[in-house]
Amino acid sequence: MSEKVVNILIIEDDVSFSKYLSEILLLENYHVGQLTNINEALAKLNEKKYNLLIVTIDSVKVYTSNILDKIIEKYSNLPVIIISELIESEIIVDAIKRGAYDYFTKPLELNKLLIAVRNAIMLNNFPEKKVVNKIKKNKIQEIVGESSSIKNIKKIIEKVANTDARILITGENGVGKELVARWIHEKSERKNKPIVEVNCAAIPNELIESELFGHEKGSFTSAVRQHIGKFEQADGGTLFLDEIGDMSLSAQAKVLRVLEDGKISRVGADRAISINVRLVTATNKDLLFEIKKNNFRLDLYHRISVILIYVPTLNQRIEDIPLLINHFLKELSEEYSQPMKPIHPEAIHALQDYHWSGNIRELRNIMERLFVLSEKQITLKDVLNFVVPTYHLNGV
Repeated sequence: MSEKVVNILIIEDDVSFSKYLSEILLLENYHVGQLTNINEALAKLNEKKYNLLIVTIDSVKVYTSNILDKIIEKYSNLPVIIISELIESEIIVDAIKRGAYDYFTKPLELNKLLIAVRNAIMLNNFPEKKVVNKIKKNKIQEIVGESSSIKNIKKIIEKVANTDARILITGENGVGKELVARWIHEKSERKNKPIVEVNCAAIPNELIESELFGHEKGSFTSAVRQHIGKFEQADGGTLFLDEIGDMSLSAQAKVLRVLEDGKISRVGADRAISINVRLVTATNKDLLFEIKKNNFRLDLYHRISVILIYVPTLNQRIEDIPLLINHFLKELSEEYSQPMKPIHPEAIHALQDYHWSGNIRELRNIMERLFVLSEKQITLKDVLNFVVPTYHLNGV
């Protein structure tokens, strides 16, 4: 039996970025079309059925041309994902209220975009299980490391994954909290249901209720269609609230009520909807300190922290750096379709002596830089030339 086709249309006037995005989606077995302007897109949408539209908006002038009005009002069931360099909260709020499914800023975090693509297609009642599972399988990464702290995290995940215990993941930015959340979901009985991720720090306060709980068409001036909130999207699966320490007190109260009742109400709705969601949260803040400052609710903290998982900094697990380096070099070799590049032991030692303020995320970016700029082998000279000045290294 042939697999049903998923069609995605990209509207982007930057040909190189459009090609880059298209290649990523093609690797996930999507069929992708590329256009450079909205008028071409409107004509194309009349000719062919698409399951998702990705639109880039990189100037206020382009945005105020009411791209979303032109598309969403005519194709109300077509999910639209916005990609933009604009990070002004009022533009993000307006885009979501007008009916955009999600909004991403450049530079893109590809894993999050692909998860949004998968969930948008599922919510559009597209019954293609094989494609959804393939994306999830391909995109889940290993938790790399043999340090005692990483072994302990893996043990905890094995013990709690198949329970519904709520989990709070703590640690600095870039340490891999999101990866831990994904592994909890992947090893649970909910793995065939969606994992929906929300960056609480990125949602303006005036949009949080609509984003988490959804709204009905006509519930406010710019609500041109029904919007399904993140809790409802995650029904049967996992909801990952990242940076929950940045959530406003009013939003915290609403989340607490959902956790107590097991029900959500869309904005403008007259009835509650029962949901079955496993909640995983994460923060880079000390929530007990935030509670003392009256920035976080103690009752919510107790609700979300049944299981606590601390993810150490890279500086606290330098014995894992050689394993991570090898892991990233293998990934990069596949991504660039180039032979695996060896790395000299002196270069590894230098990277172990480096102070990793950005943790795993920074290491991944630096390994890509070294992979691209070095010759046949990554040497100590490459590290000194392309990573940091020598005064950032200890003992080199």
